Amino acid sequence: MVQGLWQSAGGMLAQDYRQTLLANNLANAETPGFKPQRVGFLERLNAARARGDLASLSGPWSELTGGVFETKIYTDFTDGPIVPSDSPFDVAIRGEGFLSVQTAEGPRYTRDGRMVMDQGGMLRHAASNAPVLSSEGRPIVVNPLSGDKPRIDGTGRVWQGESIAGRLGVVEFADRQGLVAQGENLFDAGGQASRASRAEIVSRAYEASGVQPAAALVEMIAASRAYQMNATMVTMQDQSLGRVVNELGRVG
Repeated sequence: MVQGLWQSAGGMLAQDYRQTLLANNLANAETPGFKPQRVGFLERLNAARARGDLASLSGPWSELTGGVFETKIYTDFTDGPIVPSDSPFDVAIRGEGFLSVQTAEGPRYTRDGRMVMDQGGMLRHAASNAPVLSSEGRPIVVNPLSGDKPRIDGTGRVWQGESIAGRLGVVEFADRQGLVAQGENLFDAGGQASRASRAEIVSRAYEASGVQPAAALVEMIAASRAYQMNATMVTMQDQSLGRVVNELGRVG
């Protein structure tokens, strides 16, 4: 019976964490380039052995059957819808690839291709204000006083008139799940080396959020119901345990 309490309580914790991730995803349903996070669960012992994940379990509860445990949190990097934009500095990346930006903590990477030009002509990531890096790892600067308006072509080259100010530093990684979300729509490479990407650049457009609100709401409801069912089981088992204790006390 105590084992059942632990299993139900574990189920509540798992669904509570699932709801936390879903709530964050829903909060970013309108954030361009946002990639939703998901959490995976497995049944204890049997499924863990079948998947070879038993090493991730520890302690006496690892040998219990029933219940669930968290296996991993992963980011869904599926391409979001491409939305047309009136800004000549907005781009969308079709396929694998990330824009490179320079922050105070070092290079960071993003799928959010909304950019702005500051007073000095430097291209900056709109959400973080970080300078956008070229394929050579340098900030891209155009002449803000020129009569020629900058434009970005399908290979990521930034043109001003007949001159090329630079090429967007679009990179990819061998293991995208190794990227660490940093806020402001940025990812840290997590120690991975980047490599140049041949992803297509769509100018005057940006990638919308990868969150599907309707599906996320349905999943949120399912997680809430699972949480409530586990909570009900905790209450029932607690009441049963109380009756057992009282009955044994009277027998004694």
